[in-house]
Amino acid sequence: MKKKVIVIGSGFAGLSAASFMAKAGWDVTVVEKHETPGGRARQYSSDGFTFDMGPSWYWMPDVFERYFKQFGKNVSDYYRLQRLNPSYRVYYKDGPVDIPADLPSLQQLFDSIEPGAGKRLLKFLEEAEYKYKVGMQKLVFKPGRSLTEFIDPDLAKGLFRLDVFSSMRSHVAKYFRHPKLVELMEFPVLFLGALPERTPALYSLMNYADIKGGTWYPEGGMYTIVDSMYRLAQQLGVRFAFSEEATGIVVENNTAKKIVTRKRDGTFSEYEADVIIGGADYHHIETALLPGKYRSYSEDYWNSRVMAPSCLLYYIGLNKKIDGLQHHSLFFDTSFAVHGKEIYTTKEWPSDPLFYVCATSVTDRHVAPPGCENLFLLVPVATGLANDTEALREKYFGMIMGRMEKHFNQSLKDSVIFKRSFAHSDFTSEYHAFKGNAYGLANTLMQTAVLKPSCRSKKVKNLFYTGQLTVPGPGVPPSLISGEVVAGEVLKAF
Repeated sequence: MKKKVIVIGSGFAGLSAASFMAKAGWDVTVVEKHETPGGRARQYSSDGFTFDMGPSWYWMPDVFERYFKQFGKNVSDYYRLQRLNPSYRVYYKDGPVDIPADLPSLQQLFDSIEPGAGKRLLKFLEEAEYKYKVGMQKLVFKPGRSLTEFIDPDLAKGLFRLDVFSSMRSHVAKYFRHPKLVELMEFPVLFLGALPERTPALYSLMNYADIKGGTWYPEGGMYTIVDSMYRLAQQLGVRFAFSEEATGIVVENNTAKKIVTRKRDGTFSEYEADVIIGGADYHHIETALLPGKYRSYSEDYWNSRVMAPSCLLYYIGLNKKIDGLQHHSLFFDTSFAVHGKEIYTTKEWPSDPLFYVCATSVTDRHVAPPGCENLFLLVPVATGLANDTEALREKYFGMIMGRMEKHFNQSLKDSVIFKRSFAHSDFTSEYHAFKGNAYGLANTLMQTAVLKPSCRSKKVKNLFYTGQLTVPGPGVPPSLISGEVVAGEVLKAF
């Protein structure tokens, strides 16, 4: 008789964990609060516009290819990829700069901004490639449960080359001086949720992922990946219980016996399990689903964690096209330092924020009505902020749309025919996100590997965790890996 595992949540990590458990021969059921899979990577459609609600960057294509290959599949069996060129556009105060997809052109761009920087870029990438290969092959697949995991000859031999104890800020400064290049090289670590001065230089591997790995678009949007993983899971025999929110875990003698779910109609169901894998918010599972005495971490512990930013998001439909708009645009036309301080130090609503725009309609004609534009606007903000009001959302919408109008030299606000916003209160109500976070824990040195919340409960022997609040960390590729890692831990233990 097959052992039973219940997975709570069908985000990238939950789907990954479920599929690896099914591949190992387990009876797998995924319970999901929403009507569709995806978690924070759900899809939203209205008035002819289709939006990816969360992740919008497709980096590290090798991680996705590796994932599907472990089930005898290829990415191409499920969706088509298009490499974007330029990879993205950066708007500075004095105008835009396109980041080309090919390295020789990027070197020329660097030289035009800072003479000699093109050659230094090659040296920088040589080191970043080493970190990427060692990091992706050795570090991110560690479950982070014991320091003995890191007794590895290759890791020991290359410890100093991995730059674990120096910061991205100091590392980038060794190669580049011009503020534009410094910001450009520091930008990818924002995906990790910490300031460059607090992020280990190990993560220059993100620059390698950006420049050498490339920026891609999966035809149909990022939700295509969710749908592909969902279909694969079904092929493996995984069952899904949608519109059922996990409301409790019944524990007896330090063993989780079953979970209780509540359906949309208010009725309850129970699922017995040999193992439970929590792919929903870690803090929520501990505080809302488990009896208090079975919590692994105190509220003081959680409150002392450094959180990655939350987001103020807008899903916008325009009744016209914008000339010169790129698929990805970064608006670095205000102070990087001031906005970073407001996110991480003073923890206040930003005074004049940097922001990001994704326009999938530039690449994909199916995501918006003919002649229309589909915009996803993102303002990074601190976690745990109060005063998430409609008036405040309108204030920031007017602010960033006004800056876009200046850069594009045309009116945009009067062309908005669809608008939806999403911020702290929505992350909390929709995903039970701790402090309304969007990305999880920041990847600081003191929150790396064994210093993250454990992927296995310390008090409930058959309860495990996956996702952005445990190893290896925030982001879509790490979430796929997180599901694989936790499945491996379950199979070792049972």
